[in-house]
Amino acid sequence: MSDDGEGGRKNLRMPDDDEVFATVTNMLGANRVKVRCADGQERTARIPGKMQKRIWIREDDVVLVEPWDWQDEKGDITWRYEKSEADQLRREGHIQ
Repeated sequence: MSDDGEGGRKNLRMPDDDEVFATVTNMLGANRVKVRCADGQERTARIPGKMQKRIWIREDDVVLVEPWDWQDEKGDITWRYEKSEADQLRREGHIQ
């Protein structure tokens, strides 16, 4: 049982300084996806090898993306939120 009084609130991983929230809009293949980031930019994101075949990413998933320093229109996915976690982020106002 949780003592926080909010019914099932979990402590979620929040973005670091160089990460942004994003929503997967299109699967491109070859471990690449098109994402719409919270900063308003559309990026091509790469699914790193440690996530392949362990964490399945689908369209409309909420993820954390770390944009590349040398190419801002590309980035790496660092985390995927479950549906319940994404709903919690929407309720708390972190994402739309």
